[in-house]
Amino acid sequence: MRIGTHGVSYESAILDPPVVPRERIIPDSRRTAPRPPQRPVRRSRRRLPPWVDIAVPCAVAAALCLYELGTRSLWLDEGATVSIVSQHGDALWRGIAHDGGNMLVYYLFMHVVVGLFGDGAAVIRMPSVIATVATVGITGLIGRRLFDRRVAFVAALLTAVSLPLVFWGQDARGYAPLVTFCAGSFLAFIAIADAEDQPSWWLLGAYVLSTLLGVYMGFVGALVIPAQLMLLLFHNRHVMRRMLVASAVIAVACVPLLALATARGTSQLFWVPGPNARGIGQTMRWLTSAGLPPNFHPTATATLTLVVTVLVLAVALGLTLRRFVAAWRTRRFDSETWGTLIVLSWLVVPIALSLAESAAGQPILLFRNSVICLPAVGLALAWVLLRTRLPLWVAWSGVAGLLILRALQLGPSYGVSPENWKAAEHYVSSHVRPGDCIAFYPLDGRMPFDYYVRGGESANGTIATITSRVKVPRPVDPATPWGETPPYVEDYSTPTNAQLAHIERTCRRLWFVASHQGQAGGPPTSRANYVRYRVLGATLQVAYLHHHKQKFGWASPVQVELLSDPHPPKT
Repeated sequence: MRIGTHGVSYESAILDPPVVPRERIIPDSRRTAPRPPQRPVRRSRRRLPPWVDIAVPCAVAAALCLYELGTRSLWLDEGATVSIVSQHGDALWRGIAHDGGNMLVYYLFMHVVVGLFGDGAAVIRMPSVIATVATVGITGLIGRRLFDRRVAFVAALLTAVSLPLVFWGQDARGYAPLVTFCAGSFLAFIAIADAEDQPSWWLLGAYVLSTLLGVYMGFVGALVIPAQLMLLLFHNRHVMRRMLVASAVIAVACVPLLALATARGTSQLFWVPGPNARGIGQTMRWLTSAGLPPNFHPTATATLTLVVTVLVLAVALGLTLRRFVAAWRTRRFDSETWGTLIVLSWLVVPIALSLAESAAGQPILLFRNSVICLPAVGLALAWVLLRTRLPLWVAWSGVAGLLILRALQLGPSYGVSPENWKAAEHYVSSHVRPGDCIAFYPLDGRMPFDYYVRGGESANGTIATITSRVKVPRPVDPATPWGETPPYVEDYSTPTNAQLAHIERTCRRLWFVASHQGQAGGPPTSRANYVRYRVLGATLQVAYLHHHKQKFGWASPVQVELLSDPHPPKT
């Protein structure tokens, strides 16, 4: 009877084996020399907690959006936001309806925010900051669900370092929450499609709610629905049935919004030109985070960022199509192919539908509507760099290069006001004299100018308090006293001849402030507005002997003209 290394016979070891964990029993015949005790194998480093992949990009997004949050001047549309949400009752509803129901839920939410916390620049922009951080987190969750943690981290980080998303994250408009709810809609859709059995009604409810909120934040949110329904052609029928029911519920819930939009018509888009090379080029720069035309001037590395990003996205498109063709032949779609199809549909379908609508029907603003596809761009870039056969050092070098290029576009935008109403108001208040008057064209300019006359405070102070704090001209067109903030949205009316004569008699000096006057080469309505502006300006210049003009900003510059010394009345 042979004895093993632990002094136990093999017969007894078989019948009653000793407890010797993690150690093989080696017979004497195979032992040549006693082995020293082996050192315990050092385990690899513990993986980071799963929340780190999402938390770090979210922290980056928060820092980028909070930095100099209140520095940039409000622009015309932000002034409209403040004016609309400062109303109450029927006036609030009329202001929302005048916009055709667009951003309806955003206006209602901001009405509550302004009522609770006031309308300081940082306050009214804070919801957009939160929405952008949420968008980055949802992008990471989608990347983890479709691919892996590395793709999730890089996709979320690329989304965070994006000039268009940070710009709207520092803006008091509904575009940041629009992107958030569109991303949330895709996250819920992916969870529904991945359900092993019938998806739960709770999950379908989350999909319906996020999609509806996206549509009620902006009409363009509806473009994600066709992108999702197309994907159902390659999925199980039971999921398709539930999704069709959810889509029907969304359609019914959008009927009030459709009624408002129909009553408003397309007149609010009178200034949007048809699709052209310039508009498509601007859209490409927005999609690739290579700039934000016409708001900001291009940087020295803008074109390089555009070219590099387009090349990587072209690779993503080619690889996705190749995987799709191979899967279609075998009728088997693996998880990788399914994930790339989702990202590709999210990226391509909304842009294609926007382009088709602009070409065949009412033109819409392509580059601004492209923001809903920015998370898909981050996911596509991360997938190409980290899930293909690139060497590891090449992949991470590409990630670092893209982040640096995006940061170089983002950095110069801080504190810059393409439409500088803050500087315009400061210039007027610094040079005003007793008895001065002020007029606006269009009347929309009254809203952001009034905001800075009030010092960005809630519109509940008395006129005496405002005029005692800052010297301001007397408003004559419109003649609404300072401190009252009725919405003047797309109001291109001009004074009558009698009103012009009264202004000339009572105003020795007149400040004429204009922005968004119309386009000389734009659509018909925009050209008509521009002609009306030129006629009004020429009339005022004839009425006054001296005139001096200043310009603030460049995208839609605020032009401030001081007209003084009216001609003596003819006898």
